[in-house]
Amino acid sequence: NWTRRIVRAMFEVDLHLHTTYSDGTLDPAELVDLCVSRGLSVIAISDHDSTEGLPEALAAARSHPHLTVIPAIELSTDIPGAEIHILGYYVDYEDQALQKVLREFRQGREERGQRMVEKLNALGLNISWDRVREISDGGAIGRPHIAQALVEAGHVEFPKEAFDRYLGRNGPAYVGRNKLTPLDAINLLIGNGALPVMAHPTYSETKSDRSGVPTLRQTITDLKRGGLVGMEVFYGDYTADQVSYLHGIATELDLVPCGGSDYH
Repeated sequence: NWTRRIVRAMFEVDLHLHTTYSDGTLDPAELVDLCVSRGLSVIAISDHDSTEGLPEALAAARSHPHLTVIPAIELSTDIPGAEIHILGYYVDYEDQALQKVLREFRQGREERGQRMVEKLNALGLNISWDRVREISDGGAIGRPHIAQALVEAGHVEFPKEAFDRYLGRNGPAYVGRNKLTPLDAINLLIGNGALPVMAHPTYSETKSDRSGVPTLRQTITDLKRGGLVGMEVFYGDYTADQVSYLHGIATELDLVPCGGSDYH
């Protein structure tokens, strides 16, 4: 049945991976080598708001002729009360119009990160901006890097605690960022020639009971009208029930069911 076929394929395909060019722990070549060692045959490198790691990943893949690397990106977008991440597959990373937008995003991320560090310091949680930049290792700076700095400084035990107590949307050190709507992201990707896919849909679903936030099915229906071609049905920590639920929505809306680990 389709479940067995998809589960078997998931051991060979991972369409959601991050490198040190955003908030991953491995550089592109290391990630490619790890994927090969795990028996994967098709992967997508999908860093947050950055394509800078793609040339290195594609170069590393030349040593592994049985591995296909799909150039991709993950764009962060906002809806009232929540975030939606949009993956773009087969992105043209040499498109200068796209790169201009991404440079503006990265600059906004850096300014946002600095402001969050200032807020944390004002709360008595002293970490340095220089250390946050060192942790990012030249990649696009994000909240996970700040969370790691908080762990290193002994202010929290785990990165999740940093998000829960300080860096989450309602946390005392949270700072908003440049806003991009899901439809903006889809239009940007379509204009680039990439294929837009909704990442980890249940992350939006858990917040869908907030005032002003539409249900997941409605949200995905609206995004499909805007050009969405797929959604992440198979994900690193999804249960069988979640997979079944999301696969039903994908089938109903004629969206490609995609999957990935979201490995960092």
